[in-house]
Amino acid sequence: MQLTERHKEYWRKNITITAILFVIWFVVTYVAGYFSRELNELVLFGFPLGFYMGAQGSLVVYVVIIFYYAYRMNKLDQEYDVAEKEG
Repeated sequence: MQLTERHKEYWRKNITITAILFVIWFVVTYVAGYFSRELNELVLFGFPLGFYMGAQGSLVVYVVIIFYYAYRMNKLDQEYDVAEKEG
């Protein structure tokens, strides 16, 4: 099957969204953990930020990433007429 320019554009946007969200995931997971001592100087909801990100903050970010990805991909699917048919 030969990919048209429209298919290539769709996959380019898909990969861009995925790459951006992956970078956010990486920063929240590894960079925040690496700099947790420095982040502990900031206080969020009464807890040091490094501790908060390790205990709850990163989990909240992961859930937001999942919902944003689902929302954005549904919009992209509709834009390129590849959305799943309802019912």
